[in-house]
Amino acid sequence: MVDHVAARDHVLRQSPSQGALPRHATAGRDGSATPTARIGAVQYLNTKPLVHRLGGPGIAVEYDLPSRLADSLAAGRLDVALIPSIEFFRGHAYRLVSDACIGCRGPVMSVKLFFRTRPDRVEHLAVDEGSRTSVALARLLLAERCGVAPRVEVLPLGDDISDTAADAVLLIGDRAIGSPRGAFQLVWDLGDEWCRWTGLPFVFAVWAARRDVPEATLRHLEPLLAAARDSGKANLASIAAAEAKGHGLTVPQCLSYLRDNLHYDLGLREKAALALFHDRASALSLAPRGIDLAKALALPGAPMAE
Repeated sequence: MVDHVAARDHVLRQSPSQGALPRHATAGRDGSATPTARIGAVQYLNTKPLVHRLGGPGIAVEYDLPSRLADSLAAGRLDVALIPSIEFFRGHAYRLVSDACIGCRGPVMSVKLFFRTRPDRVEHLAVDEGSRTSVALARLLLAERCGVAPRVEVLPLGDDISDTAADAVLLIGDRAIGSPRGAFQLVWDLGDEWCRWTGLPFVFAVWAARRDVPEATLRHLEPLLAAARDSGKANLASIAAAEAKGHGLTVPQCLSYLRDNLHYDLGLREKAALALFHDRASALSLAPRGIDLAKALALPGAPMAE
């Protein structure tokens, strides 16, 4: 999800304020330098409601691709990042920071699997470059429902679906929302397929932190991330008006996508969905086993038994 929206060729970066302070510090009331929380976010259409007016003292927000954010978080270059849910499982000792997320409760519209043959005959799968959660979800559904484990190739961002002869092609973002050229026997909206199969929502991306980030920092960030999400949800119409043209959508189409296809709140059912996704993904070696999800999904301030 997060890994499933367009405008990937425009990677925007917002740097901390310039001055004599260290790069990752901000001035305290007494003039001393205090640590600045480094947040990694995404400037894709589906994440716009989560980063609406995100900012404030003690925060440095950097925008990059979801896969790069996951790598930067793992490397310690970021304290908190909006990362694909599959990376939340793969990371070392990550924990949840916010109840804001990118999810769906039915058709997501921007993550689709196009079949040139019957799903149970797929031997060769091409996947959109940069997609991680969606790739894991596609492989999981093909294995669990159709009993196939196709070999996987990457479809570069600049390539068209006609540039691969794969039996099935996973597209995300604008390329999925539109109608690609070619003859296809079947199209799966992966959000809808998961929801129908499990009876649960699907979560594409979450705000995650490394466990070495101080609890006080996370408690400071949690309400800010929630406020940004709430502001975005309250301003979906204005976001759609500003973003539609750049994504090849009409304003009503864009608003419908943001309002009707996406879900931004991580509740009990979403946590249950994450647990099931991890269970099925780890059984297929798409994610590591042995993760204490109850601990990982505890929000800042909640008890975290060792």
